[in-house]
Amino acid sequence: EQLIAKSIAPVKPQFLRPPPSSVVAKEKKSKRQLKRERQQEKKSSVNLCPELAKTGDVNSCPYKNNCRFNHDLEAFKAQKPEDLEGECPFCPYGLACRFYGTHKKQISEINGLNKDVQKLLWKNKMKFLKADSVLKSLGLEVRPQKKAKDGSLKLHPREKKLIDFRGKLYLAPLTTVGNLPFRRVCKALGADVTCGEMAMCTNLLQGQASEWALLRRHSSEDLFGVQICGAYPDTVTRTVELIDQECTVDFIDINMGCPIDIVVNKGAGSSLLTKPMRMKSIIEATSGTVEKPITVKVRTGYFEGKSRIDSLIVDIGKWGASAVTIHGRSRQQRYSKLADWDYIYQCARKAPDSLQVLGNGDVFSFVDWNNHKSDCPELSSCMIARGALIKPWIFTEIKEQRHWDISSGERLNILKDYVRSGLEHWGSDTKGVETTRHFLLEWLSYTCRYVPVGLLDVIPQRLNWRPPSYYGRDDLETLMASDSAADWVRISEMLLGKVPDAFTFAPKHKSNAYDRAENG
Repeated sequence: EQLIAKSIAPVKPQFLRPPPSSVVAKEKKSKRQLKRERQQEKKSSVNLCPELAKTGDVNSCPYKNNCRFNHDLEAFKAQKPEDLEGECPFCPYGLACRFYGTHKKQISEINGLNKDVQKLLWKNKMKFLKADSVLKSLGLEVRPQKKAKDGSLKLHPREKKLIDFRGKLYLAPLTTVGNLPFRRVCKALGADVTCGEMAMCTNLLQGQASEWALLRRHSSEDLFGVQICGAYPDTVTRTVELIDQECTVDFIDINMGCPIDIVVNKGAGSSLLTKPMRMKSIIEATSGTVEKPITVKVRTGYFEGKSRIDSLIVDIGKWGASAVTIHGRSRQQRYSKLADWDYIYQCARKAPDSLQVLGNGDVFSFVDWNNHKSDCPELSSCMIARGALIKPWIFTEIKEQRHWDISSGERLNILKDYVRSGLEHWGSDTKGVETTRHFLLEWLSYTCRYVPVGLLDVIPQRLNWRPPSYYGRDDLETLMASDSAADWVRISEMLLGKVPDAFTFAPKHKSNAYDRAENG
């Protein structure tokens, strides 16, 4: 009881060990230095020209001496690491593939950015007939854009396509770690609904390939949405029309709860919670532009102690949203303290029948899920975020109504599945391997917080409990419990081979700080 009061996981005494000595962090490199190193690396023998890798012919590259990449085939072969075990998931990489000789071609992802559309976006020549027409009909500002000849498009009443979220296990959109390979893992473990990582509307409208990659969908994601974030009605509405034209999605979620400073300072994310008329304009315009359901994700309010979503919940339904997810914390709280589920229940009971309300915050076991559903039958479902990052098998636990005392070997198999999906998604050449490693390490910075069921005096584990230093039931379980980046790297080497020379890793999300995780 004393440990739980201090938010420390009550691990059985026989498994406890002294905490490891702290390691002094290395000095962080400047952005300019990192950019210079990246440019130098491109010309090194490690980065073979993609065209040369495919054909094996030095003359096949259209850029010749102006190519950014290396053309020395012999130097590349001399330094290329040994191939990884297993078969290539698919391969456009030729000689650069780390599974060279076992090539297969299989495309199982959709929602890529069409090159012709990308060029129109780059040149600001993309037409948004529906979006601009709806914005005008609502009397909202449409910022400068070349008008199409048919600018008088009339809207007709339409039947909205609806999604029933009731009882479905919804994996939250999670920045950085909620990538496509991670979502595939969660789907295999029982998730029903998945959603892409938050994408910024302005970047999508500019045709940025890296932002469009966040909208990609795997064939296993049978109920899939994308989450977008923007500050102004015209920007968000045009983005919604563009996604409706170019992507195959089941719903579009608008983020109005992201607490990150860089997003809030632009007037997007949880900044919108202070501007209800702006919220109204965005929801009305987007829901009037496309037939797909428009959903919204919000927090309780902007400032702690000044919750306001309960006063807007009826209006959100009237404005045209099909569902709203309420994260039970304010923007000011970010991820500190426990989520306020009583307030979420209050909002769910006030909501009109046409608006589905989902709760979000600290769901970490089937007990949490059951309690929320029984405490408030009006709640459609619960969105699972950090709980899935720490233990993605939470979806299995909820469906099978059990505490899964998962072994270290079973956890390693889940990591293997992730790596296979990562190589298929990011590529099987050296760059793809290292990208997969990077995102694997980001994920491991969360999974180390899991304490096996068999080691706890009290179950289930709570999301805010800090694990003490402890020994696992075998060496692998002990390694997986480490909060040291060096140990995460060791795990990655078990799956992806040795790291490059001078490799370093620092997690982006500082997840082991327990009060912060930069996702919307």
